[in-house]
Amino acid sequence: MSKQIVVPVDSSEQSQQALTYAVEEYPEAKLTLVHAYGLSAHAGRGAVVQPTSDAIDAAEEQAEELVADAREVAVDAGHDGPIETVAETGDPETVITDQAADADAVYIGSHGRDGTARVLLGSVAEKVVRRAPVPVTVVK
Repeated sequence: MSKQIVVPVDSSEQSQQALTYAVEEYPEAKLTLVHAYGLSAHAGRGAVVQPTSDAIDAAEEQAEELVADAREVAVDAGHDGPIETVAETGDPETVITDQAADADAVYIGSHGRDGTARVLLGSVAEKVVRRAPVPVTVVK
């Protein structure tokens, strides 16, 4: 039975390192490359402004390009199995853990923050480690 590995991707070097490591460990596994992005409303002067359709289209296009680029990175790193790409709006840790429900593992990059920076900024990787229903490997 083939393994299924979820790899969250963004434009960071740590994300690419996690992807490359996952490919090295599981060159024939089914990879699910996941990118979650937000489309938040902005408030100011008593008004809430929803994203325009152009902004939504641009965010979707950027997310699709990002997962397509990640697919190329996986293939260039020697991946020889199926690759699924998921670009979805939503809270990153929720989207990632939802995708992990049917997977065997998650490989995620970490920006390596510690101490106060992690407490103030939060850490998607840390939240995924706590919430994922499968083992999580954090690559930094």
